[in-house]
Amino acid sequence: MINEQIKDKEVRVVSESGEQLGIMPSREALRLAQEAELDLVKIAPTAKPPVCKIIDYGKFKYEQVRKDKEAKKKQKIIELKEIRLSPNIDTNDLNTKIGAARKFVSKGNKVKITLRFRGREMAHMHSSKHILDDFAEQLSDIAVVEKPSKVEGRSISMVLTEKKQ
Repeated sequence: MINEQIKDKEVRVVSESGEQLGIMPSREALRLAQEAELDLVKIAPTAKPPVCKIIDYGKFKYEQVRKDKEAKKKQKIIELKEIRLSPNIDTNDLNTKIGAARKFVSKGNKVKITLRFRGREMAHMHSSKHILDDFAEQLSDIAVVEKPSKVEGRSISMVLTEKKQ
């Protein structure tokens, strides 16, 4: 809220230089801002009384947008990559999948390994759990199990994350 939008009776006013001007009626604070040819901006609306600052609103908005962009640049987005396996996977195929998972984990992504069952494979679900254990064992040098293997409908899945040094 800026200038006339501020409807509070009393506000705590801070000058442009950051100096406390004290608690005063909002009309008087607005008059002080207009004398300085600046805007009265409500900084902390939840405080008792609300805190308003005498600043150039356009410059304030510009600085705020710039800070948000900087913060967005610095944050790292972790993706969840999924690798699907079947219970009758051969060793070379498994090694290929392990290589792909190793690449994903080294880039900082989480990897969800899903062992999918179809038809009669459902009867031997728990005897195929060793495939996921072997997968985690092969990647134990760079990855750690975040979520252990768990049955979810027609599949068993687990999540691996990069190991913290």
